Amino acid sequence: MAVELIAVEDLNEEQARAELARLSGEIAHHDALYHGKDKPEISDADYDALKRRNDAIEAQFPQLVRIDSPSQRVGAAPAGIFAQVTHARPMLSLDNTFSDEDVSDFVASVYRFLGVMPDNSIAFTAEPKIDGLSMSLRYENRKLVTAATRGDGTTGENVTVNILTIKEIPTELPADAPDVVEVRGEVYMAKSAFFALNAQMEAEGKPTYVNPRNTASGSLRQLDPKVTASRKLKFFAYAWGEISSMPADTQWGMVETFRTWGFPVNPLTRRLMSVDEIIAHYREIGLQRADLDYDIDGVVYKVDRLDLQGRLGFRSRSPRWATAHKFPAEQAFTTVEAIDIQVGRTGALTPVARLEPITVGGVVVTNATLHNADYIEGIGNGGERIRPEGHDIRVGDTVIVQRAGDVIPQVLDVVLEKRPATSVQYLFPTKCPVCGSHAVREKNEKTGKLDSVTRCTGGFVCRAQAVEHIKHFVSRNAFDIEGLGTKQVDFFFEAEDPSLSIRTAPDIFTLKKRQDGSLLTKLENIEGFGRVSVRKLFDAIDARREIALQRFIFALGIRHVGETTAKLLARSYGSYAAFAEAMQAAAPRHGDAWNELNSIDGIGEVVAASIVEFFKEPRNLQVVQRLLDEVTPLDAEVPVASNSPVAGKTVVFTGSLERFTRDEAKARAEGLGAKVAGSVSKKTDYVVAGPGAGSKLDKARELGVSVMTEDDWLELIGG
Repeated sequence: MAVELIAVEDLNEEQARAELARLSGEIAHHDALYHGKDKPEISDADYDALKRRNDAIEAQFPQLVRIDSPSQRVGAAPAGIFAQVTHARPMLSLDNTFSDEDVSDFVASVYRFLGVMPDNSIAFTAEPKIDGLSMSLRYENRKLVTAATRGDGTTGENVTVNILTIKEIPTELPADAPDVVEVRGEVYMAKSAFFALNAQMEAEGKPTYVNPRNTASGSLRQLDPKVTASRKLKFFAYAWGEISSMPADTQWGMVETFRTWGFPVNPLTRRLMSVDEIIAHYREIGLQRADLDYDIDGVVYKVDRLDLQGRLGFRSRSPRWATAHKFPAEQAFTTVEAIDIQVGRTGALTPVARLEPITVGGVVVTNATLHNADYIEGIGNGGERIRPEGHDIRVGDTVIVQRAGDVIPQVLDVVLEKRPATSVQYLFPTKCPVCGSHAVREKNEKTGKLDSVTRCTGGFVCRAQAVEHIKHFVSRNAFDIEGLGTKQVDFFFEAEDPSLSIRTAPDIFTLKKRQDGSLLTKLENIEGFGRVSVRKLFDAIDARREIALQRFIFALGIRHVGETTAKLLARSYGSYAAFAEAMQAAAPRHGDAWNELNSIDGIGEVVAASIVEFFKEPRNLQVVQRLLDEVTPLDAEVPVASNSPVAGKTVVFTGSLERFTRDEAKARAEGLGAKVAGSVSKKTDYVVAGPGAGSKLDKARELGVSVMTEDDWLELIGG
């Protein structure tokens, strides 16, 4: 498993894109193991570190957010053993914080979003984060009718029969409870029960269990309820889903209501008013952690007032009004056994440290991505030393590795006292190890500084770049062709038989025709394929002859264009023909087409330049045209909010907004189906101008764009 070692702030955009792709796949893998099979390969701290790094990179590079990003999904799909239950309201996960500064940032973000709120006027609840299994209990007419796991956040597993074995969970609510209510919380196994169970298993000569969380999850998914009953599971209530009438107007009040209804609630929950109080409570719970009879891995903070929660709303997978403050992980020592070079689809040469296997935070670490030549030397992007004494990294070095925070794992330092006398400084290659072409570091024309990434100049002659591009093309968030995984792509790329070879993306869609007319090797006769698998592969390829525009754009592999950018482009231009025509018109980097591209909120000049450069390259256009002969990109669907007068309109906010914060204004507009742009162009429909509006307001008047005040805007959208 390749892992990252460089701080997020030191990543350049290409490294960030590659890292987000790696994190997406790795987190999805662990989600499936954790939520679907109860067989995690890594500890919770390591998993949190993966998500933490993903979120930090997305915050620094918002244009790179992937459609399959962990920030866009929750959990994993149900395992299929039990009947599925669709949650009336999604069961979302929480963002994580790992330091006092993160907590301060979270609280500050709440105040910023809500606007004019006096300091310490917003109350927060703080409760231990139970390390268990999320559960939703649905009551209708005060009777328990369904119990479902979180699953993927939208659909979970029906485990009602097994939940009935937990005596702490009421099967009937009091007469004053709402007609419909979903009580949500965490099913867990007490440490004492876990140790007793393991002692019993050991006495019977059976394998023991790893930890209480996995044991609780596995116990709840037993087909025989008697087994579940024997495991003595417990439950804490702390949230809700669908509810026909609210019995309280605060988080604290809701939890107190659950207690009066007979649900266990955590006695360590507090209502706090300031960052200092929140952090003090976190530390107090941390001191009690070892003595608790249940596992916790942090403390959850929530805005107390429900009306403020409503205003803050949600991101794609998590609420803005809550976060989980996680406890720190571990450090360990290991040795660098070798440094290898990997070549990515954009030609980036990435050094990878091969480590003597070491367990850190419950997972065996064997590899670490060293990012670039400067990182190995101990130099940051700004020329600063990134390790305490600026040590370089050498083969044979003993290093301190930490898996926590936004670095997974992080090499904190080199232990110079253990450096072998025979060690030599690592020399970064000047030639591509795959094709032998020159490897260079490009110079930034504006700053005169060398790019931190070394790139192969071989382009299409470099096998690594070509094959990695195909792997990107068929990946889940691009064309998502089942049956064309890493091994299959390598096989087809290396094939000498012209009826089998896939060297560029269009070759994928001519494979069946070439096979049908081949007098040479038939794919079905090759070991590892077979008639059924070949038919499924061809069916999967044919199923992608029509594809969503955003997927098509993303699949092209344009540098700096991730899923989020592709989505923005698809939504802005509507069709591939319009997009391609506009990009070619923008090639001179001035004029209306160029200005329109740069006005898309979330696309900066670097990204825009990369896109137009792609469409200036004749070889790219030839490959795309061959691809268009085989597939049809579908026009983008324009999101329309029902009864919204601004659906499909483009709006620009400028000046100092007084009625709402800029984040709140943007979220509200997009929720109504509008597009929010960063600059004014001929295609702008409305400019909402607050006090102090300057050049954007002047531009709007010059172009005859409709200008309105905040009050006008609120009247237009219905308040």
